[in-house]
Amino acid sequence: MRQDELHSPFYFHQASCKMASSLDFSPLFQPLQIGAVTLRDRVLVSALTRNRALPTNVPNDLMVEYYKQRAESARLTVSEGILICQQGTEWPHAPGIWNQEQIEGWKKINDAIHEAGSKCFAQIWHLGRVSHPDAPEQIASGQPVYGPSAIAARGGKFRFLPGIPGYVTPTEIDDPMKLVALLKQAAINAKEAGFDGIEVHGASGYLIHEFLDSGSNLRTDKWGGSIENRSRFGLEVLNAVIEVWGVERVGIKLSPAGGYNDMGMPFAETLATFNYFIAEIDKLGLAYIVLQRYSAFLNPIIDGEHRAINHDVLATYGHLVRKSTLLANASFTFEEAAHCVAGGKVAGVFWGQSWVSHLDLAKRVENGKPVDTPIDMHTLYGNTAGITLDDQRVGYTDYPFAEYP
Repeated sequence: MRQDELHSPFYFHQASCKMASSLDFSPLFQPLQIGAVTLRDRVLVSALTRNRALPTNVPNDLMVEYYKQRAESARLTVSEGILICQQGTEWPHAPGIWNQEQIEGWKKINDAIHEAGSKCFAQIWHLGRVSHPDAPEQIASGQPVYGPSAIAARGGKFRFLPGIPGYVTPTEIDDPMKLVALLKQAAINAKEAGFDGIEVHGASGYLIHEFLDSGSNLRTDKWGGSIENRSRFGLEVLNAVIEVWGVERVGIKLSPAGGYNDMGMPFAETLATFNYFIAEIDKLGLAYIVLQRYSAFLNPIIDGEHRAINHDVLATYGHLVRKSTLLANASFTFEEAAHCVAGGKVAGVFWGQSWVSHLDLAKRVENGKPVDTPIDMHTLYGNTAGITLDDQRVGYTDYPFAEYP
């Protein structure tokens, strides 16, 4: 196996869903009910950080065009991660939802998505310890970088800052309920902005994941120590958001394999923690729980060792999801996804980078069109060489549609 194949988003490396020789994608194009939302198919758009909210954190007309392009084929889009406050930023030009101007910007995007016959859930997040005190928005907030404990993540490079610094030691948040309140307010703002639901970002080494992981959470109060205590923050966030939206319009994303942003506990502790947390959140009866599988692409080498816990996420935890709808993402081929859905392993599958360079992805798959346009990694997170919206179209809204009869 070549190294480039190993890291391809189309390489199958999981054991959960056995492959067959036929190319029958029809299971992906059956209706799907997730909570209060009915979808036409199961080829879903994952949250994707794209860094086009110029000049600073406010959704703009270029973003309207981007979301509308994909909504013409996608039935459910999860927004790129939306910052809940000015404090807690890592990426430059990522959109927020803490003020009225941002809410109005998201209204325009949701109007365009709905006009195309699609739905959109807002992914709300706080980055916790993986921000930097020298980031412009972090400085403007007047707040420190917060984390569950004063433990810095290893690795990381803030390429938009002089000297390309790495992560810093965060300030331990004195009362985590202050952050729960911010997430609840973001959910209120998202409702005003016309979203169809909320996806709580509980993955990828951000705030909720940081509370869950015993390597980043060394608290000795009710928010740390035992698995029950480390799970408390995520459960409080979900309950707060449910108060705003109702349980049938709330989902959560989790990445038990860890890796990204220096996440990962010993295997036995990983199993115990996520078995407990997933079982507890499923009791709520969420619209969905999306499990991100192990991905070599998200398995950094830190201090000479791979960071992720490589195990079959769907086979290990999927059976715990009984009251919620189980969705999945990370490195699915379309054939594998169809077999997973047909076999009842998952109800639907999210793709990320495939939707970047194929803005009509679902329509292509359904009609047998090629899915082979390479993604330009240099423009994935914005064209940093320029700051005008015209510059930002490159690698964003200029990918081609397929030709149809």
